Order: sequence, then C-alpha cells, then structure tokens
Amino acid sequence: MSNYKLVATSAMGLESIVADEVKELGFQTTTENGKIYFEGDETAIAKTNMWLRVADRVRVIVGEFKATTFDDLFEQTKSLPWEQYLPVDANFPVAGKSVKSTLYSVPDCQAIVKKAIVERLKTAYKRSGFLDESGPLFKLEVSILKDKVTLTIDSSGAGLHKRGYRVGQGDAPLKETLAAALVKLTKWNPDRPFVDPFCGSGTIPIEAAMIGQQIAPGYNREFSSEHWPWMKEAIWDRVREEAEELAKYDQPLDITGFDVDPKMIKVAQQNAVEAGFRDLIRFEQQDIRNLAVEGLNGVLVGNPPYGERLGEIEEAEDITKTIGRIMEHYPSWSVYMLSSLENFETMYGKKATKKRKLFNGFIRTDFYQYWGQRHK
Repeated sequence: MSNYKLVATSAMGLESIVADEVKELGFQTTTENGKIYFEGDETAIAKTNMWLRVADRVRVIVGEFKATTFDDLFEQTKSLPWEQYLPVDANFPVAGKSVKSTLYSVPDCQAIVKKAIVERLKTAYKRSGFLDESGPLFKLEVSILKDKVTLTIDSSGAGLHKRGYRVGQGDAPLKETLAAALVKLTKWNPDRPFVDPFCGSGTIPIEAAMIGQQIAPGYNREFSSEHWPWMKEAIWDRVREEAEELAKYDQPLDITGFDVDPKMIKVAQQNAVEAGFRDLIRFEQQDIRNLAVEGLNGVLVGNPPYGERLGEIEEAEDITKTIGRIMEHYPSWSVYMLSSLENFETMYGKKATKKRKLFNGFIRTDFYQYWGQRHK
C-alpha cells in the first residue's frame, strides 16, 4: 500500500460538512476554498468515493509547484513519477484551468503537460514510438492558481452526485450532494418524522432515507479508479462488503414527499424504487396550502420555487407566507428552507434561528433554519 495526497472537492459553503465526513472516515483534514485535503492509501481512495455524500469528487494529487514559464511547467511536470500512477497504455486526457497566473492560456498548458507526461512515460517504459492510450482512463487536470500548479488525477469518474438511482428529474433538479448536505444540516435522525413539501423528483427524501439507513451513497455505481491496475479488486470488494455490513435495511423511516405536480410524484416514486425505497418513502400529490404534518419533533425540509422572474417572485413570496402560517401550528417541528428570496424571513413571518449561505448551482441562496421547541 502506498500513501497518497488526496483532495475531496466540494461546492462553496459545503466544505465543513465534507471535512466532517472525511474525518468520520478516519482521516485528518485541512481545508481551503472548495477543497478538503487529506492523506491515505488505496483503501482511502475507495472508501471516500464510496461514502462521501456531499463531496463532488476525490482527486489524487501527483504534484504541486510554482511555474511562470512553459519551460518550468514542462520540466517540473516531467520530473514527477508518472509511471507510478499511469500504466504504459493509460488513456490520459488533460483538462485545465488557470486563474490569476502568468501562464493563462489553458490549451497551451494542457498540451505542455500532456507532452511532458508522454516524455516521462516513454523513458520509464523504454518506448520510442507513440503511446497508444488504449487502456484504463486517468482523467488528469492541470490547475494553476496565482502561478501555483497542481496536477491531479480524478479517481471518481462521474461526479459523486451520480448515485445511480435517478431515472427522471424535473426542470431544476437539486444535486444529490446538496440535498444530502441539507439533510445533514438539520441533524435529523430516523426517530423523527421527515417531510419535504416540494419534493420534485424526490432527491431530498431519498438522500434522507440513505442517511437514515446508513446506506453508502456510492454503493450502486462504479468509479474510474476501479479500473486502475494499482487499485486492486480486493480493495473494492472489501469496501463494498463493509458498506453492506453497515447498512441498516431494517431501520424504520417516517419520510414523506409532497409536490403539487402529479407527474413529478410519479418520477419521485420511480427514483425511490431505483434507490431501493419502494415502500419506505411516501410520495403524494398535494398543494402547499393543504399541508398538514403528523407526529412530534419532525423536520420539514424544502427547496421551494425561487421566483427568478417578476410574476414568479410574487408566487414564491406567497408560498413562503403559507409555510410560515401553517408551521405556526406545529411548534415542535423544525423548518429548513433553501431560498434565494432576500425577504424570506419577512414573508415567513419571523427571523430564522440560523441561516447559512449556500449555492444551488450558480444561484446564491440561504438555508433558513427555524428550530422547533423540542417536545419531550
């Protein structure tokens, strides 16, 4: 087993949640904008891909250095031990980005990094001709920020939000990673009722069910690094077996999703079946004005319509007023709403206990949190 420098990437505002997830798996972390750094062996790569609910992907850091000229970039890239990562037939496309750096032409940086790695591999593998790249995929990235170059390999493949259960979605689906973050921020546990009054394609209730039954988010999908020769099959088998052992399939859940659109309810039900929750999550067509919840100490979590255009803003405000009015009758329930409305608290009728700035895609939102009075 080798030791690797690894980074889990995350959306802005979710770094602390991802860092907590990485720590729960047994690794020490350091965090900066959208990046959670940690170290670990091949099992760490498999385990974090399997279990991180809120991270976007897990990358292996091959090298970091300063470069202000193309010669610098070429020579320092070539000096890295690429043969320890890439087999002779590796398929390694190079993506790139450059911010506030002397080397600002991304296509040139990508081409130079590619050429340097080819030169290194030809020497290491004693090849004189071209490399055919017919083998496993290693997606490389050259990222340059203020002249600091970071070269990474993506171990995830499709983003970690791709859980493998989504067969359908609405016009503005919530990413699974953000949905999981919202559930985690509520501190909900399966002993409490859980309701999403704007469930759309069911993402928030399904992520809650996965958390409630301790099901690994990566259990039903595959990852790029499963095909890497140095990531042995036995490692993945062990990590999957452990995930199976930790799952609490018998854990009862009280999770409900409502939506005004009957078509979305059908989509949510299909997604729940695909995720293995056919009879565990209740989905019903219902207008928010008819919302009624049952039980004590419940959690109401939602991503209501934001109203990006004028007529829609008024509708979004009316919906917010309605939630505030209805939930006054359920003092033991906690309410958590993700909204881009700047006057959300005014419309809801009271100031949030806490709010947290989050981005839903490129939309700046706040997660408004109203904590219930716990009923003993």
